[in-house]
Amino acid sequence: MSVPLLDLHAADAECEQEILTAVAEVIRRREFILGREVRALEAWFADYCAARHAVGVSSGTAALYLSLLAAGVKPGDRVVTSPFTFTATGEVILRVGAVPVFVDVDAQTRTMDPQAVAAAFSSYPRITAVMPVHLYGMPCDMDPITAVAHRYNARVIEDAAQAHGARYRDRRVGSLGDCACFSFYPTKNLGGYGDGGMVVCSDDAIAQEIAQLRNHGRVQHYLPEKIGYNER
Repeated sequence: MSVPLLDLHAADAECEQEILTAVAEVIRRREFILGREVRALEAWFADYCAARHAVGVSSGTAALYLSLLAAGVKPGDRVVTSPFTFTATGEVILRVGAVPVFVDVDAQTRTMDPQAVAAAFSSYPRITAVMPVHLYGMPCDMDPITAVAHRYNARVIEDAAQAHGARYRDRRVGSLGDCACFSFYPTKNLGGYGDGGMVVCSDDAIAQEIAQLRNHGRVQHYLPEKIGYNER
């Protein structure tokens, strides 16, 4: 008997009809972009993560990229992260013009080693952000990571693409750093029918900036205030 490693049919078999009905309702209303379902998911997911804001974007990669921009990471800055991750984590750092500083992982958890993070700050200048990668539902040891990052006034951007619902010391992943980035790619812990992502944070300025950047720099329709992106 052959058992597939991943069976997307089995993943949603029990709720498939409910999903198809909801999709049909969106099609009926012709409310395709940033509609009421997106707003409802944002509100629910923010509450679920014990955060003030959740901003839906087009993918987990977009969530990481826009978070770096909103956090103020500039060309020439350095961002500490893990090499044990998907390509997008390092890719978005390079995309904003920053330099990734890869640090080792803990031998037991395979997540970022807090001691290696501290050593990186002692070895490299211009580290303005740390991007811990939670893997397979296993959160990083966040307290020492955030402590050393904030000691150096660096932002903490959680790569939580594989950690929906994970908890660290009775706190939900998504509320542990300055912001957290989730993916709804079909193979993730919480997968959708295509690409999708979410940035969760309690920082009003970061949330507002990401909401603006995802939609061509607009706050109101046809009134862009800055150069943005199509990452809705």
